[in-house]
Amino acid sequence: MPVDWSPLVEFLRTHERPLLMTHIRPDADGLGAQLALHDALRSAGKHPRVAIASKLLPRYEFLDPTRAVIEDFRPAAFTDSDCVVVLDTGTWNQLGEFGDWLRASPLPRAVVDHHRTQDDLGGLQLVDVAAEATGRLAHELIRALGLPVSRAAADHLFMALATDTGWFRHPNTRPATFALAAELVAAGANPTALYEALYEAASLARLRLTGVALGRLQVRSGGRVAFTEVYLADYADTGAVPGDTEDLINYPRSVDGVEVGLVFIEQPGGGTKVSFRARSRVDVSAVAERFGGGGHRLASGARTGLPVPETRDLVLAAVETALGPV
Repeated sequence: MPVDWSPLVEFLRTHERPLLMTHIRPDADGLGAQLALHDALRSAGKHPRVAIASKLLPRYEFLDPTRAVIEDFRPAAFTDSDCVVVLDTGTWNQLGEFGDWLRASPLPRAVVDHHRTQDDLGGLQLVDVAAEATGRLAHELIRALGLPVSRAAADHLFMALATDTGWFRHPNTRPATFALAAELVAAGANPTALYEALYEAASLARLRLTGVALGRLQVRSGGRVAFTEVYLADYADTGAVPGDTEDLINYPRSVDGVEVGLVFIEQPGGGTKVSFRARSRVDVSAVAERFGGGGHRLASGARTGLPVPETRDLVLAAVETALGPV
């Protein structure tokens, strides 16, 4: 069902200084939604702020080279905000230290998201799991507010839409996706420049890390599952940074015959991050939820407190159970 934006429209019309947040390890969808909504609210005379609760990945630095808009979240720095809008997540475990601050904060808040997995963060919850990207929801909200979509906002929204559909390749792409893409291009979005910045500007270190991960790629369960692993030592060996792992999940998922692709990434503070991608038969969000994560049916993530080998064995067993017999 279409989202009824009227409660959030009223919410934003009665607040002047919204804090726009997204999940930790922010991606192009979350960032695009934040930046577009920031642009629109400023055009209405509001004073929004955009913050992230973890490092901005190098590949997204082109969005705000001087960091004039995107701020690192620090609790003491946002005491003047009068409300919070969380974009592209609705779960506490995706908010990092900002989640601790939000739990203790009396500020009214709203969630705008398209993921199936949701917690109750309090306040308004506007979730549409049929939306291919939170960027679409941000566009709908901007239109519901009666605000213009500037050339800059169109770029941000196109980036969100294109990346969360795999540049219009994933099953969540539908005719309405192309219609919105066309509208955003007409408003000034530049797909060529965005694609080059996102996918054709990789550092040598990032490519070396990709080579290490490809060298560890394995298949099992009759070729239906493919996985690889990244360890902390790999960053020092290649010169890469943790954010350079963002697209690695596409490689195991792309192996011929694979139903589920997995990447296991050792975490600096201990434990393992797991990325899941599936084709059509398996709901990997249900598997991810067993490990404290979640997301979409075909694309999810989780994090455990266990080392990579133990996490790998447990997750592979759960995935193979979900797949059923060979």
